Amino acid sequence: MTDSVVPGPRGFAVHTAHVGIRDGDRDDLTILFSTVPAAVSAVFTRSRFAGPSVALSRVAVADGRARGVVVVAGNANVATGVQGTENARELRALAAKATGVAEEELLVASTGVIGRQYPMGGLRHHLTALTKPPADNGFERAARAIMTTDTREKIEVRRIGDATLVGIAKGVGMMEPDMATLLTFFATDARLVHGEQDRLFRRVMDRTFNAVSIDTDTSTSDSAALFANGLAGDVDPEEFERALESVALELVKKITRDGEGATKTIVVSVTGARDADQAKRVGKTVVNSPLVKTAVHGGDPNWGRVAMAVGKCSDDTDIDQEAVTIRFGGTVVYPPTGTGAGADHDDARAREIIAGHLAEDEVVIGIDLGIADGAFTVYGCDLTDDYVRLNAHYTT
Repeated sequence: MTDSVVPGPRGFAVHTAHVGIRDGDRDDLTILFSTVPAAVSAVFTRSRFAGPSVALSRVAVADGRARGVVVVAGNANVATGVQGTENARELRALAAKATGVAEEELLVASTGVIGRQYPMGGLRHHLTALTKPPADNGFERAARAIMTTDTREKIEVRRIGDATLVGIAKGVGMMEPDMATLLTFFATDARLVHGEQDRLFRRVMDRTFNAVSIDTDTSTSDSAALFANGLAGDVDPEEFERALESVALELVKKITRDGEGATKTIVVSVTGARDADQAKRVGKTVVNSPLVKTAVHGGDPNWGRVAMAVGKCSDDTDIDQEAVTIRFGGTVVYPPTGTGAGADHDDARAREIIAGHLAEDEVVIGIDLGIADGAFTVYGCDLTDDYVRLNAHYTT
């Protein structure tokens, strides 16, 4: 669902433009902001090589108030030293002046190649000439403008009573939380108590964007933020959290479907764990396994790859292989004998059923550890030769 179907939230404006950061004529600069004061909740990468965009944004959200974000696509502005920090500050100052927003009310986000300075000439030329306010809404344009190696824009919209929530995201590679090579921004005209807004935002991020992995590599630039300006009045916090999770989860699935070179989404659902942390750890080990990923890509019904991956969690000494159950779709593949429907425990028949499941666009792997009631679901994609080719020539 896009903002061409459901109107965007009231009081938000979007400006996008091509300023020469990327080849061709695709927009590579985005300014998204609220025309009135807004509350903000945000989370960022934990990378020790985080760029100045992340550093500036962390300070901007510290008091829970921010109006929007300026985004550069095609240049991460990471590992660029003092000059990179000065450029990020100037970019924010120029965007703030062009939109009438105070500098400290704007976040900065950058994504793209590491180790290159911003092309400040093009940014200065465009932003100093920007004299009219950005167009209202335009979230679809923003979703396209923040892309790098993405092949399609990622946008979702929901209604919560009189309020509207829109979310956009980019990310298809260098994705292993915290959070991923991810930029994702949510805008709503709902009014929420900030402490509650912050708590529910973090809960949703943990269950969605922090549950996705493409290739085990953590980005230097991950940024996620929710801007709420309250123009639609109060909403039920639980209903809003459900809507936010629905938007975020659909964006996650779009990311996994668009993973660099990906052809299939992999969903790993772990149950019966000691706690949710253990379930997440086991799930991530499975979805990140190159052998699991390549088996899924090739349609190879080799469930032993999953057993191997679970076994790698050697510090989890309460995992007992005799208590573990593994499923592909609804078919039990391990243990291969024991109680249950005969077909589920006939290895040849099970592999035939798995092969059919592996031919689908979404492959679901279920793992029950048989320990307690902890559960978590993670999301990823297959590993293909296209992924290797794309990343082998990323800057050439």
